[in-house]
Amino acid sequence: MAQQSTETDWVSRFADEVIAEAERRAPGKPIVCASGLSPSGPIHLGNLREVMTPHLVADEIRRRGHECIHVLSWDDYDRYRKVPAGIDPSWAEHIGKPLTSVPAPPGSPYGSWAEHFKAAMEESLAELGIEYRGISQTEQYTSGVYREQILHAMRHRVDIDGVLDRYRTKDKATGKPKKQQQKPVDEAELEAAEGSGAATEDDGSAGAAGYYPYKPYCTVCEKDLTTVTSYDDESTEMAYTCTACGHSETVLLREFDHGKLVWKVDWPMRWAFEGVVFEPSGVDHSSPGSSYVVGGQIVREVFGGDQPIGPMYAFVGISGMAKMSSSKGGVPTPGDALKIMEAPLLRWLYARRKPNQSFKIAFDQEIQRLYDEWDKLAAKVADGSAQPADAAAYKRAVGTAAGELPATPRPLPYRTLASVMDITAGHDEQTLRILSELDPDNPVTSLDEARPRLDKAEYWITTQVPADQRTIVRDEPDKELLGSLDEQGRASLRLLLDGLDDHWSLDGLTTLVYGVPKIQAGLEPDAKPTPELKVAQRSFFALLYHLLVGRDTGPRLPTLLLAVGADRVRKLLGD
Repeated sequence: MAQQSTETDWVSRFADEVIAEAERRAPGKPIVCASGLSPSGPIHLGNLREVMTPHLVADEIRRRGHECIHVLSWDDYDRYRKVPAGIDPSWAEHIGKPLTSVPAPPGSPYGSWAEHFKAAMEESLAELGIEYRGISQTEQYTSGVYREQILHAMRHRVDIDGVLDRYRTKDKATGKPKKQQQKPVDEAELEAAEGSGAATEDDGSAGAAGYYPYKPYCTVCEKDLTTVTSYDDESTEMAYTCTACGHSETVLLREFDHGKLVWKVDWPMRWAFEGVVFEPSGVDHSSPGSSYVVGGQIVREVFGGDQPIGPMYAFVGISGMAKMSSSKGGVPTPGDALKIMEAPLLRWLYARRKPNQSFKIAFDQEIQRLYDEWDKLAAKVADGSAQPADAAAYKRAVGTAAGELPATPRPLPYRTLASVMDITAGHDEQTLRILSELDPDNPVTSLDEARPRLDKAEYWITTQVPADQRTIVRDEPDKELLGSLDEQGRASLRLLLDGLDDHWSLDGLTTLVYGVPKIQAGLEPDAKPTPELKVAQRSFFALLYHLLVGRDTGPRLPTLLLAVGADRVRKLLGD
């Protein structure tokens, strides 16, 4: 029986269901969760949900003491479909070949297109602490592992064709819209299916020679622009022709390992072969005629297996960007995200949202707010005040059943680190001076205490923040502005300068810069702000920014003051 969890998060609920289903299907056997990725181009942050969702469920199952395998199929035997933006157009000559037979992009150290993009994702998965068993579909097909499954599918090609035909909206022979569906399907759903493209996924050739769920790669040009012209079930003799190079040949399919099942048959075949109990799929697979819907029937009716449990997962966006598509250039990858955020934070973004909830990953200023939220959650978990689901998501983010992920020993606020790196331009000695002064009672003594978060913040500030938004501290005082100040303005600067020595820490300077306008208004430094006081504070802050960096805004003033240093602050404020 499934072990019921008191946690209310989505991962625990799926783990309950998967354990119960696995007991029903194959008691005592390892539970199999699955993902599939095609290394056809950069594997982006939307694709990561395909891996992260089953990873989190599999990890929870392992935490409960069950043996669980997370299978990650690399769909590297898929055809090369198009040349991405930024790649030499001559790569078009490889369209139709398996991804493992296409040369890697120019300058790559890897042996093939597939290996190039696969390697980057493998590195990110390792950093994220994701444990899996990788399976190359090229190796599976070319070594004959699926030979019996291929022969079985060919023997049952009429049955497969019958399943597929229930969802076809056009007649196979004429290509015209069907007048009557063999199985009633809601017309609105059919329109959605056609519009989504899901119903038009490759489901095999249905020409004059009949339907075949198998697609050979030509043994001469390696392309899949082939047509099976005949097949004999008893001898497994198969003839095909290639429209790309004109090659024709007859082979024995029981010995031929140079092709693959079409996707709508390949996927359910693997469900049965691997005994997959849990596998999510994108929302584009939810329409009638899509590979997930059709696969559920093919796995039962043809391969005698069960369709996995699995939610449809929503899309992942980037701040300011729409739905991701790996066919478009410039879409951020997990590796890109891991350069600006620690692995636990990236894990948390996927763990805290149900799979059917879309969310965005911040590469802009929003990342600072995101880190603030993460740090507040860490504090609540530490003092026991976090909600159960939030605490569960945090636990799944910071570690796995195998142990804790590497963490920053001294997790200083990300926005503070970004500001410091912005002002110091990465100068280690200056950086350490500032960090050591943030909290004089408990000073940072080595930059390693703040890493890797410090390095992530530095990468973000140098690569994601436009040059015109970077902070450049003035070299000389703005004498014109200083000379134009009225008595109140000069008095506010004097109050600030007089208090520097006694308030030289992050908390102290925070109290000081917010307190100066209060004191000028005749209030106590800890008085609650009024609307009038807020206006005075904003005006005072703007004056300080102009005098220090020549702009209306900048990094948080306490951090900026620490970074500039007391002596230079006095110089620039006219002391």
